[in-house]
Amino acid sequence: MTINGVDGDPKPHFVLVPFLAQGHIIPMTDFGILLASRGATVSLITTPVNAARIRTTIDRAAAASLPIRFVELRFPCAEVGLPEGVENIDVLTTQKQTEYGKNFFQASFLLQRPLEHYIEQQSPRPSCIIADLTQPWTRHVARNLRLPRLTFVGLSTFTLLSDHNIWRFNVLDDVKDDKEPFEIPGLVQRILVTKAEAPGFFAGWDELAEEIRQAEFEADGIVANTFEAMEAVYIAGYAEAMQKQVWSVGPFLLGCTPAISDKAARGNRAVVDVPQCLSWLDSKEDISVVYASFGTQTHMKLAQLMEIGSGLEAAGHPFVLVIKDGERSRDVEEWAVALEEKVGPSKALLIRGWAPQAMLMSHPAVGAFITHCGWNSTLESITAGVPMITWPHNGDQFLNERLTVEVLEIGVSLGVKVPMSWDDLHEQGPVVPRDAIEEAVRSLLDEGHEEGKKMRVRVRKLREKAKEAMAEGGSSYLNMTHLIEQFAQNDKEREELNGD
Repeated sequence: MTINGVDGDPKPHFVLVPFLAQGHIIPMTDFGILLASRGATVSLITTPVNAARIRTTIDRAAAASLPIRFVELRFPCAEVGLPEGVENIDVLTTQKQTEYGKNFFQASFLLQRPLEHYIEQQSPRPSCIIADLTQPWTRHVARNLRLPRLTFVGLSTFTLLSDHNIWRFNVLDDVKDDKEPFEIPGLVQRILVTKAEAPGFFAGWDELAEEIRQAEFEADGIVANTFEAMEAVYIAGYAEAMQKQVWSVGPFLLGCTPAISDKAARGNRAVVDVPQCLSWLDSKEDISVVYASFGTQTHMKLAQLMEIGSGLEAAGHPFVLVIKDGERSRDVEEWAVALEEKVGPSKALLIRGWAPQAMLMSHPAVGAFITHCGWNSTLESITAGVPMITWPHNGDQFLNERLTVEVLEIGVSLGVKVPMSWDDLHEQGPVVPRDAIEEAVRSLLDEGHEEGKKMRVRVRKLREKAKEAMAEGGSSYLNMTHLIEQFAQNDKEREELNGD
């Protein structure tokens, strides 16, 4: 018995297990859509709350008769002491992440048995589990059911290799001061970071960090949302370090057709009137607008938002500023309304809640992006051909900044050196002053700034390379082909061995 793809050839069945945070669900959903569009059967594991967020994509995939199932498992909030409905870590404010973060991971681990039950009910059995790096419990599922498992990494391979080499060579053992710069070993460039900027993933959660690393080593291969023309040396370096094949099959955003993946609804429902947003951007000159957004898991205090607003106002260019739901309060709203009145509706567009970032970034009016350096946002900027103003907060973001600013040279840094951690963010004052924001915006958008023009040329060349990678015959397209074919062949050999 075989799974038949759109071309009639046997196709494998992939079970995708994202981590339940929007920055992880978005690329995994895109990846699932791409696999299904190539004829593979896909089961994407989610929960009711998270499925509701991507309902538009689910409905479009169904309308297109794609062989992808969105499997809603009950998330065990009550069993671990989580408030009911907390099925996505982004629902928690920064302070609540400190309080409930470990509970959330415990709940994720409890999905093991429901996932095993789902897989056991499938006939024929799935070909492979592809699980997010931060879902290490899936190795037990794979072992129990004797299935291969690939690690899905929503990070740059530059960051992955850098983190691995820092760990492998025990670099941090000799670093006493959090602010002391050290060189990352094993890279082709000389890249300096501090312990505060690169403490390792899940620093302070040693047991979880060790389990994640062990699961990474036990995986049968790695799937990465990147492309060879941008990261070839790091893809190869990471593959050699892990002694595994790394399938670079991105950037996923460029492979999803508008008929299935609506940029305006990517990841969640936008809170703004999309035609109105586009009309506002249409009224602006090309390369004149700065877009400022800081991902789903970072939260700014009012004092820092005020500095950002003042810096954008002083720079003199039209701007879009996203204020997340977790940042909203009566005081923030009073400030936002006052800023809009002061600057005027033609110069300021403030979005309160989920913004259609991929759609906004792709508009020709957007000429600069102030970003927290999450990998999804970085790729969205590259695929839109927009240079970045970098403001990392925590996690992998400082290493992503090094790739953007020092390796690819498509961004200007705001000079942030202090992580904005879950524990102390609510106590910190402004990290970046308005003058720094004004200067950075001017360096990319003002006339006469040659370095800004050079960055724009470089990022647009990368955009074209990304398009080539995802087009038929490109490196990422062919890597996806090889991935599907390998597991189709594995299925065939298994069937022959079992006499099916």
